[in-house]
Amino acid sequence: MSIHRATGTPRNPAPGTLHRRRWAALVVLMFPVLLISVDNTVLSFAVPALSAALSPSGNQLLWIIDIYPLVLAGLLVPMGSLGDRFGRRRLLLIGSTGFAVVSAAAAFAANAEHLIAARALLGVFGAMLMPATLSLIRNIFTDPLERRKAIAIWAAGFSGGAALGPIVGGFLLEHFWWGSVFLIAVPMLVPLLVLAPALVPESKDPRPGAIDPLSILLAITTLLPIVYGIKELANGGSPLVPVAAIAVGLAAGAAFTRRQLRRANPMLDVRLFANPSFSAALAVNLLSIFALVGFIYFISQHLQLVAGYSPMMAGVLMLPGLALTVGFGLLAVRLTRRFEVKHVMVWGLGLNALAYGIVMLTGQSGSVPMLMVAFSVLGAGVGLSETLSNDMALSAVPPAQAGAASAISETAYEVGSVLGTAVLGSILNAAYSRNVSIPALLGADDAETARQTLGGAHEVAQGLGAPAAERLLESAAEAFDKGVLYTSAIAMVLALASAAILAFALRRVPAETRS
Repeated sequence: MSIHRATGTPRNPAPGTLHRRRWAALVVLMFPVLLISVDNTVLSFAVPALSAALSPSGNQLLWIIDIYPLVLAGLLVPMGSLGDRFGRRRLLLIGSTGFAVVSAAAAFAANAEHLIAARALLGVFGAMLMPATLSLIRNIFTDPLERRKAIAIWAAGFSGGAALGPIVGGFLLEHFWWGSVFLIAVPMLVPLLVLAPALVPESKDPRPGAIDPLSILLAITTLLPIVYGIKELANGGSPLVPVAAIAVGLAAGAAFTRRQLRRANPMLDVRLFANPSFSAALAVNLLSIFALVGFIYFISQHLQLVAGYSPMMAGVLMLPGLALTVGFGLLAVRLTRRFEVKHVMVWGLGLNALAYGIVMLTGQSGSVPMLMVAFSVLGAGVGLSETLSNDMALSAVPPAQAGAASAISETAYEVGSVLGTAVLGSILNAAYSRNVSIPALLGADDAETARQTLGGAHEVAQGLGAPAAERLLESAAEAFDKGVLYTSAIAMVLALASAAILAFALRRVPAETRS
């Protein structure tokens, strides 16, 4: 707002100017969104190159992928609370700077341990980016229809980044070393750091809760042990440690909830979960991403290590499915003008289940065309459900709590991402290890490497003669695809169950007014 010099009266910017600034701000906020989604997809495609260069164990490979969303999920709620208190734009700029610096360090990691540590730091700074973008959008777009369109574009940015990731990543992996995929962060964050101070308005909670170190510790202690326990249970072995870890997480979660309920200004208003629309939106968020990330984890390896495509060609093959995620995310906004939001979300989850059903019908043949059809169906389902779940979560709370709500929504997203690889990936690796046949001529170290991962089998096969190498790779491919059948059955049942639970949970929620 400016002051007219002749009268001294306030002069507000023209409505058209404000409209343009809102959408310009959204464009700026899309850079970190694209970065995060590109980063996740690129890493999945870099698994074969990582396996060859760093020789990680099967567990280390999962930690390289999982540690980033795991740390990020544990810190999203505390960072969302800090953004509410100190400024969401400020936190976004700090996170962007740190993310760029650590990404450059990750690109030159010398071994698996260093890469895991760098990915953990990326999780810390990524936690500053994610809730800030969504909560800023909630405060910039106050009109419900505009906000839904903006969130649809925001969600499409995730899908667009996922679509861009395989193409860019495939090109980089064919022409440069695996670390080049991390350097993408630097040019993608420069526009944000330059333009955000001018275009993105600062926003805070006018009555933020006090900084509560114990609540922050309890929030982290809730998520980290639970996800770790699930990962270790899926890996097999003694259940004692993982069950104890899950118990610690549940106890910390109960203590966190009690503490928030007793405080006048809690770090997180846990009463939000009493709202069925909010809770249902979180469940859809988690399960949709669980399905997508789990699928990408195995299909990226199948295309490269079983079907024999280059990273670039594998990315091109996945492009239609990822493009459908973008398209159906934007279509979801139009569908809500004719159908209830909850019905469109249930349809999305139903498509997720259908996609994994197609994989099961394909069987161990691993037909690439059928897998691409399945991935396209999954992309359409995720596009429908993910866009509307984020909008539903934010619409269910007052604007002042946008930071907390978006942090919780993003936590569901990241927990789904972690579980997609932790649960489905661990089960897939376990099935692979049980079913692969190892040539008797291999030494103990090479045998263990080949038994751990499909990438490890390819690495060992390079040092064998033609007949033995062919037998090992054939057995590894069959074992891998057999594991895919197990994980697909689990994912299909979860998708069907979540659709039924969503329909039941929202049965008494009144139909939203069509826009």
